[in-house]
Amino acid sequence: MPTLMSTQDLRLGYGGKTVLNDVCMHIECGQFWFILGPNGHGKSTLLRALMGLLPPQGGQLHRDPHHARLVTTGFVPQRCDFNPTLSTTVREFVSLGLVGLSVKRDDEQDRLTWALERVGMTALRHRDFASLSGGQRQRILLARALVRRPTLLILDEPTNGLDLNSEEDLLSYLQRLNRDDGMTILFVTHDL
Repeated sequence: MPTLMSTQDLRLGYGGKTVLNDVCMHIECGQFWFILGPNGHGKSTLLRALMGLLPPQGGQLHRDPHHARLVTTGFVPQRCDFNPTLSTTVREFVSLGLVGLSVKRDDEQDRLTWALERVGMTALRHRDFASLSGGQRQRILLARALVRRPTLLILDEPTNGLDLNSEEDLLSYLQRLNRDDGMTILFVTHDL
């Protein structure tokens, strides 16, 4: 398997404050990683660095120039604050994942259909995003990341606030993406 990214003695932080030190990882294409730790101990900081959004304070971070580019990375944040007075359909919300990509109209429709099918939300594509349950919203956030057709999917505590059934559903979708599509997944959580 090709190496997607690796770190050696990586040191991360903000300004003069170090948050993480001596991080060593070797992530190969198609792997499923869980990054586990308590709140406030640098998990999100590590993700920012791995996505190329935070420069290291020291050490080495190597990202494969083909497989680990931002245009081939999907990201699911911890939460997504959205103005409920702004009527937005599920389809429109998922389309926001295409921002920054040059995609033809036909390909855009194919990507939307594929992403919604992958998370089992095709039937809700015309529903208002604000009317969805918490579990449905998380699946739509996942679809918004998938519409990019990523080789790397990064999730920052995506199961926070979900009930047990919704959490199991989300984890099942991720397992299938990893197994069936060969997608590399980095899943950050504080919850065993």
